[in-house]
Amino acid sequence: MGKQNANAQLSKQRKAIRNATVRKKPAPQTVESVTKRKKISNAYYERELAKLQIELVKLQGWVKHKGLKVVVIFEGRDAAGKGGVIKRITERMNPRICRVEALGTPTEREKTQWYFQRYAQVLPAAGEIVLFDRSWYNRAGVERVMGFCSEEQYQEFLRSCPEFERMLVREDTILIKYWFSVSDEVQESRFQARVADPVKHWKLSPMDLESRDRWEDYSRAKDEMFAYTDIKQAPWYVVDADVKKLARLNCIRHFLSMIPYEDLTPEGVELKPRKKAKAYVRPPISDQTFVEDHYGTEYRNQRGKKK
Repeated sequence: MGKQNANAQLSKQRKAIRNATVRKKPAPQTVESVTKRKKISNAYYERELAKLQIELVKLQGWVKHKGLKVVVIFEGRDAAGKGGVIKRITERMNPRICRVEALGTPTEREKTQWYFQRYAQVLPAAGEIVLFDRSWYNRAGVERVMGFCSEEQYQEFLRSCPEFERMLVREDTILIKYWFSVSDEVQESRFQARVADPVKHWKLSPMDLESRDRWEDYSRAKDEMFAYTDIKQAPWYVVDADVKKLARLNCIRHFLSMIPYEDLTPEGVELKPRKKAKAYVRPPISDQTFVEDHYGTEYRNQRGKKK
């Protein structure tokens, strides 16, 4: 009898434990829940970005010193954050060494040229880095989906592109290709943010609006593009871009890892006292036309009112 009571008591305890540990059905994921889970602090982001930008300056010096030719392609969904990464890469670099190419719609004359011709014209010379904000892959993406090229032109691109890129690599061009991947929900939230923010209205083009209704078409085009152009000599590297700050840090870190470089930063320069000019008389400042110091005056007035 005592044994039965003990077993009954044990059974009750086990049932209580099971009831206490039953998991609730998880709530459906939202943009906010996904990004919040991956979110990083501004302080951490700024600190790590500063470190990476120092390394980018070192890389820049190495590219110039060794006469390297570097091409970096940034492709991906609309509002995936490609421009933000490019901005952080170039922010501290010399524009004479590292430049951005974002070619617009081809002219009527360019439409009659070899498709890769206008891109070839802006490829880097020795000691240069070129970042393509969109590239020749327009043909496999927007042109394919929106019907801006014929089926024959599209098929020719799929045949020619891998050979074009292999040719660049054989000519000692370092070619790095990034695809920025963003979820449907996050892309939509960024489109909505552009609608709400006046300084971002220009980012929301008619083509962006059209792409909202063609998500699956763009997915199929991207899959087929990868099937043909994800080649050994120039593979695609996919960046998870749902969280912009993480995408920027991860992409820049990966870019730095792709090119072995050394720190050629010169030793600290000692600034000697300036030599005084002889027999120089500066013309009156009143003879010069200055820009109005509007904000300096406004700031001082506001400070005076608070006192």
